[in-house]
Amino acid sequence: MKAYALFQEYIWLVNTIHRFGRLTLEEINQRWLDTELSEGVPIARSTFNRHRDAILDMFGIIIECDKKDGFRYYIFNEEVLEEDTIQNWMLSTLSVNSILSESKAVQKRILLESIPSDGDNLHKFIDAMKRGVRVKVDYRRYGADATVSEWKLDPYFVKLFNKRWYALVKFPDPNANLFTLAFDRIISLEVTEDKYEYAKDFDPAGWFKESYGIVRDPDIPVQRVVIRAYGREVPYMRDLPFHHSQKEIATTEEYSDFEMMLRPTADFFSPLLSRGSAIKVLEPESLAKDIREMHQAAANLYKE
Repeated sequence: MKAYALFQEYIWLVNTIHRFGRLTLEEINQRWLDTELSEGVPIARSTFNRHRDAILDMFGIIIECDKKDGFRYYIFNEEVLEEDTIQNWMLSTLSVNSILSESKAVQKRILLESIPSDGDNLHKFIDAMKRGVRVKVDYRRYGADATVSEWKLDPYFVKLFNKRWYALVKFPDPNANLFTLAFDRIISLEVTEDKYEYAKDFDPAGWFKESYGIVRDPDIPVQRVVIRAYGREVPYMRDLPFHHSQKEIATTEEYSDFEMMLRPTADFFSPLLSRGSAIKVLEPESLAKDIREMHQAAANLYKE
C-alpha cells in the first residue's frame, strides 16, 4: 500500500476513535466500510494492530484495548491531542486531507485558504538545523530600499504564524540575540558547511510563550491584559482565544471580560483593532490608549 493511503487510514482511525469513544474492532469496521477509503474491504486485526503501532511511533497516540469492556479500543492519552506540537500539526493537516479525500463528490463546494510552503528555502533551513550547520541568507526587509543584506546565521527554529513561515536565527556570536526573518523576504538561502553549537537547554516553545505572535520584545514587560467582549464576540473569544493564558473572569448578559498575561507588542494591536466596536481594552490603560488613538486616526481618514 502506498504511504499516503496508509497515512489516510491512520488519520481516519485516530479521528474515529477520538470522535465516537470506545469501539470494538467490529464497530470500527462498520464505520470504515461506510467510507470511500475502504473500497469495501474491512480492516484485518493484524493490519489494525500494525496501524496502532505506527500511530504510536508517528504521533505518540496510544490506542489501548479494554478487555473488561468487551475488548473496546480507546485513546489512552487523549491529552496529547491538545498539545501544541509538530505531531499534532501534522495530524491536523493530514486529517483535513483525509476528509477531502472522502469528499470527492463535493470537492468544488469546499473552499480553502492556501498556506505558502516557501519551498526550497524552508527545506534548506530545516536541513541546516538537522545537520547543525550555518546558513547564508540574502534578505530584504519591508520598507527598506533595494539594498539586500547578506548574513551568515545560526538556524534555531521555524514558526508558522498567520499563514507565514518565520525563521528564528542568530549571528555566530555567543552574546548575540535571536531575531526573526520572514521566509517570504528571503531572496536566497544557502546551506554552508560551517558547524555551530545549538544550545541544548534552549526551549523554542517557551521563546514565544509570553508573546501574542512572532514579536518578542523584552523591553515590553509581561502585563495583565483585560478585554471586554460584547454580544456575539463573546463565543468567538471563548472558542478562539487570543493567547494560551486567556481565561474568562466575568460574565453578564451584555458582555464577558477576558484576562491574559502577555507582552502587548505591536503585532497584538492588529487583532484588537480588527474587532472594532465588538471589544474594548480595559487594562492596561496604556494599551487602551494606544488602541483608542488608532481607532480615532482611522476614523479621521474618512472625514471629508
